[in-house]
Amino acid sequence: MDTSKRTKPLVGIIMGSDSDLKIMIRASEFLEKNHVPFEIEIVSAHRTPELMFEYARTAKKRGLRVIIAGAGGSAHLPGMIASLTTLPVIGVPIGSHNLNGMDSLLSIVQMPSGIPVACVAINGSLNAAILACQILALNSKDISSSIEEYRKNLSHSVIKKREKLKIK
Repeated sequence: MDTSKRTKPLVGIIMGSDSDLKIMIRASEFLEKNHVPFEIEIVSAHRTPELMFEYARTAKKRGLRVIIAGAGGSAHLPGMIASLTTLPVIGVPIGSHNLNGMDSLLSIVQMPSGIPVACVAINGSLNAAILACQILALNSKDISSSIEEYRKNLSHSVIKKREKLKIK
């Protein structure tokens, strides 16, 4: 699948509130930089359940291949989305002022058998985007090449930091 000419989103980025955007924006920036089409929406499991149901049930038909769902507090959004679609769902626990995101993390990773949700670190939307790309790379040489280049750059940056440390 050549994604360079594709305009329909492959990745859905959703969050329960606009306050989560400051965390989830890193996922969108990574996808944009790597030319992976995405959509970004606010979909609340608690405040707009009908919208959430519609989003999840139509995701595959709309061409999405992976959903990244950020949620804080009780963090029901990733699990509820996963219960309504067979697409891979990656949960991003959002750090909260009450329990620093531990409540969200535990809620997302404790899904019942049969309804898996991948989970990244608290506020780890960048890793969620990378994981989404790795999933998509199974069927896309363009995305695979982009991820390989990203990893090479990570390696080079560590080598440069080591060299800089030796100079001091």
